Amino acid sequence: MTTTTVREAVVRLLRDTGMTTVFGNPGSTELRMFRDWPDDFTYVLGLQESVVVGMAAGHALGTRRAAFVGLHSAGGLGHALGAVFNAFRDRVPLVIVAGQQARSLIQLRPFLGADEPALFPRPYVKSARQPERAEDVPAVLAEAYRLAMAPPRGPVFVSVPEDDWDRPAEPVAPRTVHSAFTAAPDVLAALAARLESCARPALVVGPGVADEDATDEVRALAELLRAAVWISPLSGRSGFPESHPLFQGFLPPVAGPLAACLAPYDVVLALGAPVFTYHVADGGPPLAPGTELFHMDCDPGQAAWLPTGTSVVTTLRPALTHLTGLLKQAHRAAPPPRPAPPPTRTAGVREPAGAGERITAELFFDLLRERLPRDRVLVEEAPSHRDALHARVPVEAGGGFLTTGSGALGWGLPLAVGRALADRRRVVCVVGDGSALYSVQALWTAARHTAPVTYVLLDNGGYEAVGALGRRIGVAPVPGTTVTGIDYAALAESFGCPAARAEHPGELPAALDHALGAGDDSGPFLLHVTVAGGAGTLYEPRVG
Repeated sequence: MTTTTVREAVVRLLRDTGMTTVFGNPGSTELRMFRDWPDDFTYVLGLQESVVVGMAAGHALGTRRAAFVGLHSAGGLGHALGAVFNAFRDRVPLVIVAGQQARSLIQLRPFLGADEPALFPRPYVKSARQPERAEDVPAVLAEAYRLAMAPPRGPVFVSVPEDDWDRPAEPVAPRTVHSAFTAAPDVLAALAARLESCARPALVVGPGVADEDATDEVRALAELLRAAVWISPLSGRSGFPESHPLFQGFLPPVAGPLAACLAPYDVVLALGAPVFTYHVADGGPPLAPGTELFHMDCDPGQAAWLPTGTSVVTTLRPALTHLTGLLKQAHRAAPPPRPAPPPTRTAGVREPAGAGERITAELFFDLLRERLPRDRVLVEEAPSHRDALHARVPVEAGGGFLTTGSGALGWGLPLAVGRALADRRRVVCVVGDGSALYSVQALWTAARHTAPVTYVLLDNGGYEAVGALGRRIGVAPVPGTTVTGIDYAALAESFGCPAARAEHPGELPAALDHALGAGDDSGPFLLHVTVAGGAGTLYEPRVG
């Protein structure tokens, strides 16, 4: 006779898989899950469900393991779906559980009940299920963990009726799934021959490189080929050291400018990159005539929808190791290095500034570059200023840069909390004022858990990225893009997060020194920086 309950079997499973930090926002349909909550588990409360998923995502990226998320029925899952969308696009492994009303009530459409819960989060989860029987819950959750961690990684959803937790169920024995797979040797040999015979190769590095921890292998391949290296459009991760002389810049998410950036190359090899991530339609072809594309990635779905090129479905690290072993050192000339951005008046800000002077994003990022330790993880969600960040703050380490690769706002603040809690190293998060308001509740959790995060909030008075895009396509002014009158420092302090302000250039160096000087053993800090509006023309080729 089975004496173990579903709850006990699931707790054992979470412990066996290392998911003992639980991110959630509890409700009535989850209460039985918390009976006799184990002392070795940490519950991280988020004050809104999208914040919960964002924090769990940051933790998963930092630990490189799936994170466990608890949401409240259909309403909680609904609140979280924007963040689930981000996690799916960014290949973040999450096991998401939402409570469901008791099985005996489901047919009666009860209060807080979820109709067809397995359909609700689709298509932005790898799988969604509500087990047919209570005793199946532990096995379904074990399968969810393995599926979340299998390449391409991503979120998996399970709906659990609230009366299942006290029912009997057998524990699930832990087991391992080795999921790396490599393309056939003859396919890699043919690719190696084409790379050796081409005249001007280039690599496009996508978020899959950082996700599979393949940065070192990509650098070795680039140096062997003497290939130019670009980052894929709107990539959510770093994957190549940006101070490297082969690094050329960031591809724009518009067909014409993107094709122009790649036109000088006869062979382009995209690695873990969707390549053609467009944000603005211009009717252009994906590549210029004479540019041949090869594409390596672990996702067969991505390989199927690419409009051009030859795709090789494989995990990256073993394939790149094999490919590099087939190649000889190239003797072609290396591409010219990326031009440096024009300097700002950095020295002058140490002197008193006039009352009419405004801080520019370029000045801020130059000062940040001077002060940012190389081992710090940089989280970004400031769409108005992302071009300036990329031009002026080079990221060196794989995993050293995190943002949303999908565009749903509210990701940055909670992502930074979870990433900081993963290893307790200080994270620097640069966030726009518009983005911050989607998930400002994350500051409360950061303060309660003394998460070592330095937030720098760049306040340009609204949704300037939308306004700049409107100007590009001839829609100006854009209504609903001005957001003013909010004291973000006071708001942070009300959540328990210490804060300060900088409004003029002369104040910024000392303010940044103070904000970035907090140790890894101290909690969060927010610096509210008032910056000049105007993002310039978005989505032109960015090579400097």
